[in-house]
Parts: sequence; C-alpha cells; structure tokens
Amino acid sequence: MLNAYSKMCAILILLITFTPLFAQQVGDPDYKPQVDRPAYAKDEGPMVLIDGAHHNFHTADGRYKPFADLLRRDGYRVIDSRAKFTRESLKNARILVIANALSEKNLSRPALPTFSAFTPEEIAAVRTWVKEGGSLLLIADHMPWSGAAAKLGSAFGFLFADGFAFTVDGSGTMQFRTEDGSLQDHSIVRGRDSRESIDFVMTFTGQAFRVRRGIDAQPLLIFDDSALLLMPTEAWRFSKQTPRMSASGMFQGATLQHGSGRVAVFGEAAMFTAQISKKKKPMGMNHPDAKYNAQFLLNIMHWLSGQL
Repeated sequence: MLNAYSKMCAILILLITFTPLFAQQVGDPDYKPQVDRPAYAKDEGPMVLIDGAHHNFHTADGRYKPFADLLRRDGYRVIDSRAKFTRESLKNARILVIANALSEKNLSRPALPTFSAFTPEEIAAVRTWVKEGGSLLLIADHMPWSGAAAKLGSAFGFLFADGFAFTVDGSGTMQFRTEDGSLQDHSIVRGRDSRESIDFVMTFTGQAFRVRRGIDAQPLLIFDDSALLLMPTEAWRFSKQTPRMSASGMFQGATLQHGSGRVAVFGEAAMFTAQISKKKKPMGMNHPDAKYNAQFLLNIMHWLSGQL
C-alpha cells in the first residue's frame, strides 16, 4: 500500500499544477434542475438561509445558484443571507446552509495556518439554534475551507482534516455506492419512496473527516481503502514530502440529531451544484455520471426539514 501511495503522489505531482484558488471553476449557466414532485407548493416551503457573509466560495447568487434554483423548484423559500450568525438573524430560518466559508485572513493566501471563518459567538449561536430545533447543512471542502469550518464542525463533534482527499491513482472524482456500503443505508438514501432512492453519489475531491468518540452520528459517505488524504501546507501544492495517510474508514458525509435539531455535514461542495471546470468539463450535478446527485440533495433537504 505504501508503494501505491508513493506512486499516487508522483502522479499527482505530474498531473496537478497550482492554479489560483478562486479561478478553478464557474457556475454552469446551462444547467436547469427539474423537480418532478415538489415537496412544497411554490414559495410555501421552509425558509432556507444560504450563508454569504463569510467570504463563501459558494453563494446563492454565484457558484451555488444551481443549488438555490433546485431548492426553489422544490418549494423552499431561499434567502441569500449576508448577516453574521446571531439568535436574531437565525430565528426565522428552518435550515441554514453554509458552503465553503473562509476567513478573511486566508483570502490572499490559502495556506497554513487556516483561521476560523466564524467567531466563537457565531458558533455558539448556531449550536444553540440547532439544539432548539434548527437544521444545519454544513459543507466544507478541501483545504483551506476544511480548516476554516473546523471549529464549527467540532462544536457538533465532527473533526475535519484540513487536506485533500484523492484515490490512490490520483483521481479526485469518487463514487460512493450502496452496493459496496460506501453509501450507507439512511432515510436520505431511501427517499420518500422508491422513485427517490439513491444508488450512488459522485464527489469531486474534497476532504475527509472523523466523528468524535461518543457522538451518535450516522455515516452517509465512507471512504474505502482506495482513498488517500494529503495534507499540504498550501492548497494545491504537493510534493513527495507532502504528509499523507489512508482515508479508509473516514467520512465525506454524515448526519446527526442534536437536541431538537438536525445536522448534515459534507466534506465536498461541487457535488451539490453544477459547475464548469477550468478545462471546460462539467463538475457536479451536471456531470453525466452524477445522475443521482440532485435527488440526493433534495433528500438531504427533506431530512433536514423533517419530511424524512
């Protein structure tokens, strides 16, 4: 296995060259998500806040517009929120979505140390809001976003690795499948009926995380022994000396009941939107091999809003 890891890193060094962090992909304007059986009548569903107040790489009017459009077609009331997290700013929301938040300190240099995107007061406000019945969808991609969300994740027992998840052959594209157990049985996977059941989910690089002992989280996406975690000191800069470890048994998706509320955590963001990569390739729900990703997102939202 160590030889495979070394070979994989050599492939990465050859295949991956550093590109500016904020110019890697753009939203796909041609992707038009469809919802055959909306969960709610138009604009009558629960209120969803999509965070845009923390230098987010993915926002409702930017790279997560396909995400927001899909939710609106399902009847959710989607708000592009630019407010810091307080009891007041969260009180009317049913679901809070945070995708790839970043500290201002890491905007110009996505490298160690990565700083928290959220103040201790914001983390406490979100934790209390969830405990009292709110639902959180926390999405934190590979470094530096994993590090930026680490303290918020840890408040719920999720321990993020501030690195990059790849397969040992150097691919960042992975499938989690029900048939091999990497996509775990869950009401999110089963959906409201057989028409919404999920056979597999595709992800695009991202991070891997663990759950603190004693936290009763339910795994959704579990890495097998083909997955590797690289821990560079600067995003997308790899060498033979870059620390690495097996990601086998670590998670890229999990859920948690927290008090009266619910939490869903994912270590990859592109899977929930539709983007075009720097090489003009589809990345996300628009990928031809990601046919279940859109329904998977809807099922997650149905779980967070209490339908599942």
